[in-house]
Amino acid sequence: MPVRDPKEVFVRMLSDVRRGAERSAKIFQELGEVAQNEEIKETLNARALVQDSILKRLDECFRLVGAQPVKTEGKLHDVVAEDFRREIAEIESPEAKRLYVLAKIIHLLHFRMGEYVALIAASDLTGHYGVGVLLETCLADKVALVERTRRLIRERIVQRAAGA
Repeated sequence: MPVRDPKEVFVRMLSDVRRGAERSAKIFQELGEVAQNEEIKETLNARALVQDSILKRLDECFRLVGAQPVKTEGKLHDVVAEDFRREIAEIESPEAKRLYVLAKIIHLLHFRMGEYVALIAASDLTGHYGVGVLLETCLADKVALVERTRRLIRERIVQRAAGA
């Protein structure tokens, strides 16, 4: 389908981010199921709650621009999920699995952060400054989640060093 103006590009980008947010919530749930650690499971459940909040804000963005999400062909999430399942199945050590899960979470979050940065710029370009505010709060949530995940990884390394 041809894209005729900046608003259509923006709606397409926003639709892709919304679809990704839905999928990320599912991936976080899947990661939590294989994490084999109560702390990580609790963290991932909290992340799923944050994702629900982000979805609500994204829906409000669509309302503000007077559009509905469009169908997107984003296959990146499918590839990431497929790779994750294959790679996690090959890891035998529970400790290594936990580290792998945390690393994948950071990977996904950084990808999302880049999408939000582009969307914020697009919202300004299209004159939807209120939408930009909502997207900035979504980005802030992603930044917080990355920082929390970094702390979890550091804690694991310190625990490992102390036990060695």
